[in-house]
Amino acid sequence: MNKLAVVALGGNALLRDNQAGTIEEQEQNTTDTLENLIFLINEGYDLVITHGNGPQVGNILMRNDAGENIYQIPQMPIDICVADSQGGIGYMIERMMRNVLIKHDIKKEIVTLVTAVVVSGDDPAFQNPTKRVGRIYSREQASQLEKEKGWTFKEEVKTAGGWRRVVPSPKPIQIINEKVIKTLARQGVITIAVGGGGIPVYYDSEGKVRAAEAVIDKDLASSLLAGRIGADEFYVLTDVPFIYRNFKKPDQEKLEFLDYSDTVKYLAAGEFSEGSMAPKIRACLLFLEHGGIKAVITEAFKLEDKSYGSKITMNYDPADQSKYQQKTN
Repeated sequence: MNKLAVVALGGNALLRDNQAGTIEEQEQNTTDTLENLIFLINEGYDLVITHGNGPQVGNILMRNDAGENIYQIPQMPIDICVADSQGGIGYMIERMMRNVLIKHDIKKEIVTLVTAVVVSGDDPAFQNPTKRVGRIYSREQASQLEKEKGWTFKEEVKTAGGWRRVVPSPKPIQIINEKVIKTLARQGVITIAVGGGGIPVYYDSEGKVRAAEAVIDKDLASSLLAGRIGADEFYVLTDVPFIYRNFKKPDQEKLEFLDYSDTVKYLAAGEFSEGSMAPKIRACLLFLEHGGIKAVITEAFKLEDKSYGSKITMNYDPADQSKYQQKTN
């Protein structure tokens, strides 16, 4: 049986900070990233691709606002906005992937699956919304929307006088259609799923599926999927080539090979930023806890270069890299 890899595309794999966000920019970034996956296909891996949706779903929410204010078009809830972003981004990745495969004369089927992810209706995150979404409002506008829609707002740190809506970010506990995703991937179909962390849903007291006004961390949902479908390897593509201790400080230290227990210690000691690297590392640790062999965090355009990337395994002796190579090859 081929190895199975889940590859989580970070935001910069689709859109970079200094870009306007045109479809031409996103298509080129996506193509550049997907080129890095060809080596996995050539080495016989089955692939599942997941992706973020932060800028895109934010734009959808702003279109919601504009449509309601200018044309009186009813706003759609966050679950529908996430589903919209999954379909649009998934289509883009699928089309760019087809073109990359044509370029390399590789014949494979590709499918995009709009994916719902189950959370608990009792998750404490619903009592403490923290994830900022949508546009920036004035204090007066935010107060009015709190009254009209029951939304929660927090003040923006970087924008004086600005306020943004915050929504819960509950923990993913189940991937709906995970068996379908596994079956497709194991049949050699490149499967795009769990976009933006998945569409957040929960089961009510009658066992019915209900939508949640929330967003789910993309890396956690991707890690959960990887564990539940029995993936061998989990890749998190981001905007830095390695994990670092004391990042951007004079004593910055690159961490290329990591043992599970040491990584847990670094995380507990606050070595990794909660705003960027810590959630990705938690996702990698979760994958290993569910039986994964290797998790890699690396730059989106450096995946093919094996000299890049921080590799995390359950048991690794940094003094003996042969153990690492024996376990992962």
